[in-house]
Amino acid sequence: RSCSFTGFSTVQSRKLAKSLSRSSVRSRMSLKPPKAYNSLQKGALIWDPKPLQVKKIFEALKKGLNEYLEAHQAELDYLSGRHKDTKRNSRLAFYYDLDKQIRSVERYIRKLEFHISKVEELYEAYCIQCRLRDGATNMKQAFSLSPSTKASRESLVELYRNVQECTEDMCFIEGALEVHLGEFHVKMKGLVGFARLCPGDQYEVFVRLGRQKWRLKGKIETDDSQTWDEEEKIFIPNLHEKFEIKVTELRGLATILVGVVTCDSISFFSTKPQAILVDITELGTIKLRLEVLW
Repeated sequence: RSCSFTGFSTVQSRKLAKSLSRSSVRSRMSLKPPKAYNSLQKGALIWDPKPLQVKKIFEALKKGLNEYLEAHQAELDYLSGRHKDTKRNSRLAFYYDLDKQIRSVERYIRKLEFHISKVEELYEAYCIQCRLRDGATNMKQAFSLSPSTKASRESLVELYRNVQECTEDMCFIEGALEVHLGEFHVKMKGLVGFARLCPGDQYEVFVRLGRQKWRLKGKIETDDSQTWDEEEKIFIPNLHEKFEIKVTELRGLATILVGVVTCDSISFFSTKPQAILVDITELGTIKLRLEVLW
């Protein structure tokens, strides 16, 4: 029984190898590792794809892009309606200005549609490589449990190489997908602490997303207002990393840790600015207010 299984699996593994070779991402897609993707930079390659995380980001990204598409389509419909009315009875200069706005919105809609199709294409290729890798992994496990023969050992080596190639292609696609995530414009809105915040208190807020860092200092004024040395920072979204926020209180030369929290960015892919209120302490006695615009 095991011998017949080995012979059958050897044939199947060779077919799988040919299929994997034909399905190689780089043989079908002219993708280059983008510089903006930290995981693909030389010496920092991550051979650990995260399909579930990529799926969450893809769904949030597609939803956000569709929201933008619907908003601009509604704007186009409104302008087109005005365009028809204006054509009948209005000044010529206003008519041409409106016509120019319509063409501008139409161009932006075409860019959005292309953006969405590109993201869908990348994710479809990612899912294919994920399924191929799972299939090769299952076959490799089955071969490792079967009696060792020359054919089975050759098949194991071939399957191992196929798994590595699929893993490499998945990381490659993650890098290409990350370039299409846009930007997060994060605005500092201040600390909320009620009795915990006193005039003269000084704080340092440190925000990190992967290798991107933002360090800013603030002070509580006598009228309970707050002044910060920076108000806004642009972050490039990352597939694998969450926002890490650290707040410390500055007392002369000493620093006192207030709290460290992490914040997922899934909900930030939206057309509307997202007001974020983060509990810095466990009891929520000090909170940090941020605004994120995608």
